[in-house]
This record gives sequence, structure tokens and C-alpha cells, in this order.
Amino acid sequence: MARDPTVLISGAGPVGLTLANELVRHGIPVRIVDKAAHRTDKSKALVMWSRTLELFDDAGYAGAFMAAGLQAHGAQISTGRQLVARVSLDLIDSRFDYALMIPQSETERVLEERLVAAGVTVERTVELSHFTDHGDSVEAFLTRAGGESETLRAGWLVGCDGAHSAVRHGLGFAFEGSTLQSHWALADGRVVGLDPHDHLHIFWHRDGILAFFPIVGDRWRVIADLGPATAGEVHPDPTLAEINELMAHRGSPGIVMTDPVWLAAFRINERKVKDYARGRVFLAGDAAHIHSPAGGQGMNTGMQDAFNLAWKLALVIEGSASPALLDSYSRERSAVGDIVLKNAGRLTELATLRNPLLQDIRNTVLRFAAGFPQIQHKVADQLGEMDIGYPDSPLTAGNGHGVDGPKAGERWPNRLPEGAGGRRFTALGPAGIVTALAARFPRLVVAMPSCDPDHADAVRLIRPDGYLGFVGGPHDAAGAAAYLAALKA
Repeated sequence: MARDPTVLISGAGPVGLTLANELVRHGIPVRIVDKAAHRTDKSKALVMWSRTLELFDDAGYAGAFMAAGLQAHGAQISTGRQLVARVSLDLIDSRFDYALMIPQSETERVLEERLVAAGVTVERTVELSHFTDHGDSVEAFLTRAGGESETLRAGWLVGCDGAHSAVRHGLGFAFEGSTLQSHWALADGRVVGLDPHDHLHIFWHRDGILAFFPIVGDRWRVIADLGPATAGEVHPDPTLAEINELMAHRGSPGIVMTDPVWLAAFRINERKVKDYARGRVFLAGDAAHIHSPAGGQGMNTGMQDAFNLAWKLALVIEGSASPALLDSYSRERSAVGDIVLKNAGRLTELATLRNPLLQDIRNTVLRFAAGFPQIQHKVADQLGEMDIGYPDSPLTAGNGHGVDGPKAGERWPNRLPEGAGGRRFTALGPAGIVTALAARFPRLVVAMPSCDPDHADAVRLIRPDGYLGFVGGPHDAAGAAAYLAALKA
């Protein structure tokens, strides 16, 4: 029985590939398997939001995505005849103040090529059939397309294997939620008649929503709701003629699609597990949560699951932190999943109102609210996932009374120093204190002494994923040391 990998990852979509890259960057050996013969050739998850880009930037490889994507700087909502609202994504509080429109096929290509360059190959047509958690390791049973089988012992197993996750089924976790009783159409092709090209265009027509998302060149993603559905009912994939008919009816004049590369009908599921982990087995991405595509949060939330789990696994595996650190993963990410599920559901309900009176009220209220810069700013930050934090995490400590700036549990707004991003905590504050912390906890902390009064007025411990774990006063060396001591193996 092989004992090769420290971490076995089931599923090589964006989430599994992100997790594999992050673990390899930490020096943790992985094996990653996927039952599909090839990575996707479809656009699927289409947007990478600001917070996700920041995490990749801290890790050192955001640039490859930027080269393959298109920056979208705003969104506009209209009825087809009258503008309802515009949202400027330039208001996002990030060094990436836009949405990066990038097909999932390109996202997977970038991640897989980076993984191959690091010496790890995705093992395709390999399926995880079942597993057993023995407490000190996980025994996994793999089956190849040709019928060959393999049994191996891994230190840890992570299910990034999508909505029909074999890992989730193996854990016996309930995937609680429902399927929305409506049909939807998707089309991906060349579109003319939309301007500006760097905006999302959303039409709230009386008969249903029609939404356009730029990809590259003159290629766009089109999504439209097709009305009520009954349980179990399957809608045929739309034709190009039907898509153009929908656009002519619900959109502004002159919008036409040609050369479609993908036409599909789909249903929206809203489901989530309560717990993301048991023992040495974890869930991430669609294996743990699926929801409406409204807001484009799905892939981003899954990738952020991967970033959250990777640094914790790495510190535990290398012996720098206690295994108890891993208990925070489910608690933190399940809370975020609840918020994303709720927000996406609300956006979908708002966009699919059928009652004409309620539609008019919605449009009037939104038109009024969009006139306030503070509301525009809040909406932009929520879309960019800049408001995600961990206020109730067991890893959040320190009150920081009288300290300006982000509080414990909130995102640190600046790029992490070289060598700290995703690897160690960053101790920021008075030179004597942070240097002493790094000397006492060399496997947990990188010191960043500061003479800047904005940073020297407090002792801050910034987590490897860019969130503040501890915030104390400028002399609170003891509090910071106690925080780190509690993490230490």
C-alpha cells in the first residue's frame, strides 16, 4: 500500500488546482486526481473578484490570470428602454478595483500549467471510489478508467470534487437546500450591439432577466430566465435563434449573437453542508456549497476555501502549528458560505420578480439608492468580496481599543511582504516587539518592523491569508505572544 502523498485532492477544477498549487508552494507533497479525461473547455465560472486576485497576488502569481482576462469596470441595469442604475466597480477598495472576466477554461489552464511547472501532474480518468479515515491517516481507493485500482494512505483528503462530491457522500454529510423552480438559458458566443464592452449589462424586462457578461474580444456570456419549472422537469438546450429572439425582446435594439460555442439550459440549486470537515477529511468549493450564479461568487468562494485551508494544513503538516488550528477551517468557511448563499439568493429573487407593481417599486428604489456614493461603494465591495471577514473565528483575538484601522478578523488592505503571503503570520508594529516575536516563534512569524506612525501605534498579527488575527496596543507584546503560543505545536 503506497504512502506517497501527504495530501490527496479529489477534483481538479479551479478549487482543487488552487489548493494543490498553494500546498506545493508551501513544500507540501500532493496528489490530485480527477475522473474527467481533460480539463473543461467551457467558460463556466467567468469572473474572478478582487479579493481572490489579492490572495493570488500575495501568493505571487496573479499576473498569469491578468494576461488571460478582461477587466470589467462596471455594471449597468436597465429595462431595455430606461436606465435603472449603474454600479462602478472602480469603487472596490482593492488594488484590483475591477472584476476580471476570465473563462474557467483559462483559469484551469493557468493553474494546471503552474502545477506542472512545479512537478505535479493531474492524474486524469482516476476516480476516488471510497475512503476510510483511520485517525492517523486516510486510506483511499482509486479506480482508473481501464479498471485498474490503487489503494494508498494519505495524511489528509480534501474533496474538491463538485456538487456530486464522492468525498461528501463518503462522509455522509447532508447537502441541505433546494432547487429553484425555474428554467434558465445560457449562451456563449460573439455579440454585437453592446456598449461599453468593459461593463456587465443586465436587463430587467417585464418578462424576465437578460444578462450579458463580457469575456474576451467580442465574445459574451448571456443568461436569461425562462420562467417557472416543475420538479424534475428538464428543459431542452436553447437554439441560437431562441437566444436572439430573447435578446431582441428583452434587450436594447441591435443586440445579436453569432458563432455560439456553448448553448445550455440549466436549473439553479442552493445547497450547503453544515460542516466542511471531519477528522482528516475536508470539503471545499462546490462539494460544500452551491448557489445561484448571481454575483459570480461561487468559484471565488471555493478558491478562498482553498487558500484558507492550505496555510493551515501546511503549518500543521510541517509541525509549526497544533492540529487544533484545522478546527477553524469549517467554522470560518461555513459562516462565509452561509452569507454568500443568502446574498446570491436575494439577488436572484430581486432579479426575477414577476409582479409588475413589485418590479416598478424595485426599479424606483434601486434608481434612488444608486444615487448615493456610500451605497455604490458598499455594493461594489460586497461584489468584490472585500467585506468577508472572520469576526467570530477562534483565531480572532485582541480588542485593539484606540487603534485605528482594521480590527481583528478583518482583511488587511495592503499586499503582504515577500515571503509571508500564504506562509507565515506577519508581525507588524514597533521594531523591538515584532523582532522579538519573530525570534521567539520563527516557524510562525515574519517580522515587519515599522516606523510609520500608522503602523507603529499597534501590534498586529496578520494571518497568512491576509486577515488580522490579533490587534493590540503598541506595547501589547504579551498579548501577541500568548496568541502565537496558543497556535504553536
